[in-house]
Amino acid sequence: MYFKFFMNKSISLMKKNSMLKIIYNSLINLPSPMNISYWWNFGSLLGLCLSIQIITGFFLSMHYAPNINLAFNSIIHMMHDVNYGWIMRYIHLNGASMYFICMYIHIGRGIYYHSFNLISVWMVGIMIYFLSMATAFLGYVLPWGQMSFWGATVITNLISAIPYLGNMMVEWIWGGFSVENPTLNRFYSLHFILPLIITMMILIHLMYLHNTGSNNPLGTNSNLYKIPFNFFFSIKDIMGFIFMMFILFLIITLKPNIMNDPENFIEANPMLTPIHIQPEWYFLFAYAILRSIPNKLGGVIGLLMSIIMLTTLPLMNFMYKFQSNSFYPINQMLFWMFINTFILLTWIGSKNIELPFTTIGKILSFLYFLYFIINPLSLIMFNKIKYMK
Repeated sequence: MYFKFFMNKSISLMKKNSMLKIIYNSLINLPSPMNISYWWNFGSLLGLCLSIQIITGFFLSMHYAPNINLAFNSIIHMMHDVNYGWIMRYIHLNGASMYFICMYIHIGRGIYYHSFNLISVWMVGIMIYFLSMATAFLGYVLPWGQMSFWGATVITNLISAIPYLGNMMVEWIWGGFSVENPTLNRFYSLHFILPLIITMMILIHLMYLHNTGSNNPLGTNSNLYKIPFNFFFSIKDIMGFIFMMFILFLIITLKPNIMNDPENFIEANPMLTPIHIQPEWYFLFAYAILRSIPNKLGGVIGLLMSIIMLTTLPLMNFMYKFQSNSFYPINQMLFWMFINTFILLTWIGSKNIELPFTTIGKILSFLYFLYFIINPLSLIMFNKIKYMK
């Protein structure tokens, strides 16, 4: 009885206060399609992952020294001497992997259920993806291990492929003629500020989403039957939070370095190059595409296009009569082939540059881009057959 009275008083207060009214309309009374499944949970899980990364990153920054002579030892100091420093570092390290797992599933769900029809929401989402990749790359450099240093050297060197301006831009990013102290300093500053920009972009993403409303598995107009977000979907979100936190803490307590490269336990040495340089697992698909193109500039273009191609999906909007691959068997099959190609590219990116991995990488890169050509063609054929009938 007291709880019900408290809830009624809280709701009436929210309705009077303009700021609380926005929160009430966004988190409690938001009209949501009644048939959205657990695949729609990954948006809120991404918000949780980002919050965890910002909080743990803030605590880690208190003990981190952005200097090439101190950075590696400051990480060891955090792990051994700082109270609960080890758990903060492992949450941050494995939290990044959880963030990208959720992001790839979120994007995959968007492709399968044609959420790119909400063009503004989709485009802002792709921008968030770009910024997240940049933030993760900058963070990977900070521990100043062997793979961090050489990863930074290889990736920043790709900019030199840009005609005329490339070499000048690389030196400007480095703050000198190689990856040195100025590079680490500016990477640390950018790694700190980019999550705040991502947070701002997420608010814009949600603003556009709440303006148009969520998509649903059927892809039909869901205005006929919508239900309030709370308690129906907030409970589902909380369940997702508990499940994800359980997996995260399972990794931290049992296999905390499963996502970490063994080379990163060695302090950065510019005079000793690792046998096989590779980025973190969530960049491996793009890295495999980069390696499969023999030309340096062509490889950089391929790397960028692997993500930019996602922005072309809303151009197919006019071809769809139904907003879900469930109604297009051929497109459904093509989608799962695309997912398998993505997973295999991730695997190939972790392998040495030798036969047969180089040949397989070229075939898979071709299939990756072919999806964006064959998918609309199959739709045109489907619509023609339907019209002929």
